[in-house]
Amino acid sequence: MTINKMQQGTQLTFALTGRLDTNTAPQLETELKRSIDGVTDLTFDFAGLEYISSAGLRILLAAQKTMNRQGSMTIRNVNETVSEVFDITGFSEILTIE
Repeated sequence: MTINKMQQGTQLTFALTGRLDTNTAPQLETELKRSIDGVTDLTFDFAGLEYISSAGLRILLAAQKTMNRQGSMTIRNVNETVSEVFDITGFSEILTIE
């Protein structure tokens, strides 16, 4: 998985490419912990994300809990496969997906 991080003031965007799974989730978790302080608007761009596992879902849930206290979190450009995972797990009810 490739992580492209873009920050403008308190706005932070992570553009992910590849697979967010057990092997790559720790990389995203580390990057989030390093970057999320002071962020009020967190966006994930999933245009290049092919797959998400339960390990990836756990990272998103933790990020959402943090952003509930700090501001807002949005997920954009979700493909059909990832969208189906969100629907089956109920994450589509918890997360803001555009």
